[in-house]
Amino acid sequence: MDDRLRFAPCGYVSITHEGIIKDVNQTFLDRMGYKQVDLVHKHFESIMSTANKLIFHSYFYPFINLNGQVEELFINLKDSKGQAVPYLLNGRRLECEGVEVIDCILVQMGKRIDYELELRSAKKQIEEAYWEKDQALAKLKQIHLEIEQKQAELLEMNAVLVELSNTDKLTGLKNRRFLQEKLEEQIAGYAQAEAAFSLCIIDIDHFKKVNDTYGHQTGDYVLEKMASILKLQSRKEDMAVRYGGEEFILLLPNTDISESKTIAENLRQSIAYSTWEMGRITVSIGIATFIPADSETTLLQKADQALYASKEQGRNRVTHSIDLNEKLL
Repeated sequence: MDDRLRFAPCGYVSITHEGIIKDVNQTFLDRMGYKQVDLVHKHFESIMSTANKLIFHSYFYPFINLNGQVEELFINLKDSKGQAVPYLLNGRRLECEGVEVIDCILVQMGKRIDYELELRSAKKQIEEAYWEKDQALAKLKQIHLEIEQKQAELLEMNAVLVELSNTDKLTGLKNRRFLQEKLEEQIAGYAQAEAAFSLCIIDIDHFKKVNDTYGHQTGDYVLEKMASILKLQSRKEDMAVRYGGEEFILLLPNTDISESKTIAENLRQSIAYSTWEMGRITVSIGIATFIPADSETTLLQKADQALYASKEQGRNRVTHSIDLNEKLL
């Protein structure tokens, strides 16, 4: 690495496709309090919290695999003291000496922190101004206006960052992080009111063949249109999520076994009979309905097992996990 990159005014980390750090510049090491030996040959996720690992898996890897690059991913990384440091990450996949690597540029999110510091400073000025003479009233009013403006800017920035962290950039659907939060809410609601809810995992059949035959641009078109169909077919209370790659999840509040089968079958037919640029596209669907013995993990496992059964039985079909149990009996 030459000195211009080593001491560039932003962080630089080069990782393998498996996430192992191959190289890191001095700027990033200095800002985070690490040495080369602390990070090189370690997994990039070793300096991430559990929540940020989830963001990385649900957003970074799918986009790198599909598009070869990622732009403006908001993520927190842990410095040598364990403190979270916010960054905007841009990544690009390339081949170096016959080996696939991913180069990442990390720009520290200092602007948001500056806004918070300015707010604190402005509020302190207000407290001091209350003790000044009458002629300070004009200045005090100006400070009030500045605080309101800064608060509005900070609220807007926070809202944008939250939306970005919960949204899949390609399809516009919510992502895994959002799903995890909503699943926890549904399970808590079930404990209080015993309101049934179901979950569908939707997988595009032979999606790899679409990418291999027509290219990733066509693959993106299929994913975007699939998201549009999901939005159109979903009820107001339903939550459509891109789970990763060619998999989607539809969370169905207040929906029992029979209703979930009907909704999933209508969705399957709608996709199968839609017009696609490259020919027919179908999906396989697995469903699970929450019961008191379930957790977030077991519910997803049951839906995944049902999806696997749909694939095994020829694809382009719907299977509920309860049907698997009945076959076993």
